[in-house]
Amino acid sequence: MTQPRNRFARRNLIAAAAGAAGWLLGRRFVWGSTQAETPADPQAIPWSRSVPVRYQADVAVIGGGIAGVAAACAAARSGAQVVLVERFAVTGGDLTAGGVANFCGETTGQGEVFDEIVADLERFGAIAPYQHPYPKQSTRVFDHHILATVLQEILLRRGVKLLLHTPLADVVRSDDGRLTAGILCGKSGPEAMEARQFIDASGEADVVRRAGFPVMKGRPQDGLQLPMSMMFFVRHVDEQHAQAQLPEGWFEPVRAKEDLPMTSVWPNGPGSSALKVKIPGFDSTDTESFTAAEIRARRRVWEVLDYYQQVEKKPWRYDGCSPQIGIREGARAVGRYVLSVDDLRAGRTFDDAVARGVFYLDGHKPDDDKRTYILSKDQLHVPPYQIPLRSLIVRDAKNLLVAGRCFSADQLALSSARVSTTCAMMGQAAGIAAAMSVEEGCDPFDLDPRDVRRVVEERGARLEN
Repeated sequence: MTQPRNRFARRNLIAAAAGAAGWLLGRRFVWGSTQAETPADPQAIPWSRSVPVRYQADVAVIGGGIAGVAAACAAARSGAQVVLVERFAVTGGDLTAGGVANFCGETTGQGEVFDEIVADLERFGAIAPYQHPYPKQSTRVFDHHILATVLQEILLRRGVKLLLHTPLADVVRSDDGRLTAGILCGKSGPEAMEARQFIDASGEADVVRRAGFPVMKGRPQDGLQLPMSMMFFVRHVDEQHAQAQLPEGWFEPVRAKEDLPMTSVWPNGPGSSALKVKIPGFDSTDTESFTAAEIRARRRVWEVLDYYQQVEKKPWRYDGCSPQIGIREGARAVGRYVLSVDDLRAGRTFDDAVARGVFYLDGHKPDDDKRTYILSKDQLHVPPYQIPLRSLIVRDAKNLLVAGRCFSADQLALSSARVSTTCAMMGQAAGIAAAMSVEEGCDPFDLDPRDVRRVVEERGARLEN
């Protein structure tokens, strides 16, 4: 057997032998509310408890969407010991749990992690063929159920320690901005995970916010976020087996086409369609607002379906909706550089570029449910543009990177860069930078960005036009 060439790879073999039990370290960590150290607040309850330190890693990735998966895979390939923490039963985020079963933008030149994902989907016959470069081909539909299995197997092949059903409860940071531990709360109860480098790929900047670093959210004038969307699925059946109409008094059935919310329909395999319904006006970073969004979305699904059945006479039968509403924008970290819409319009390049975007400015108005854009249609196109490493490094933090839709950008820049292909590129770059920081014994901002870029390009990411 060939011996691994570096200490990280050797340690990965040891970790793999440890199996699913994880790295139980036999130590405990005191986790508590900072309220106990501040003047009494009648509406606050100070508390603390001691929790076991169960996991240690070189790189901890919080959030298993496409950005988190790419980050974990890239860091593991670099030889780092990686833990990926995901709150759902599957990785893939909006693409799987959210039911958004298509890749937007360019699907070649996104890096070797994304290439492996596409190749595995092709082996299953579960993705539309590549035909043309973007924008002539702007989407590729795939089977989101199969993607969940593909991502799981890719992570396991690369030796990533995967924790599912495991929300992040809190983080522990020092006064100088260094994260030392994440507090996880899975079925085993609260446990601590120590790591040398952290990557926030949560989508809502959960790590950044828990650590108390600054974030941005929504449009500047009122904080309203890009609208969410709910995916639901229908089977094409004969009229005898089509769904009956809504029970009388339930919800508010739509009877005129002009009263429909923005609804997109696309194929979902033989005899099936997927429908996406726009749900504006809610905040994915607020518990009560997020709950209200889910309730509103499931009601709206039935109202839209009833319209297609009763008005357009579609012989459709409800076949379920995604477990979670799809989120376009949560909170965004304030990084060392905030990518702006002007950068995108100029097709700006950066010396520390690590990712590339091409998708148009897909920013729908956050205060109506129609197919309306923040900008006029003649302002939506952007040339290819680059994303700098500085936009993945959290300002004031020592060892925290971000990737995916919580990276440092203004709202309109995010409306393009949030698509899964670009998020995968950001994730791969963040994973490379985090592992490189561990190996060199420094933090991401102290790296030579040319070294990060070199590895990013060596691994198949196209940064130049």
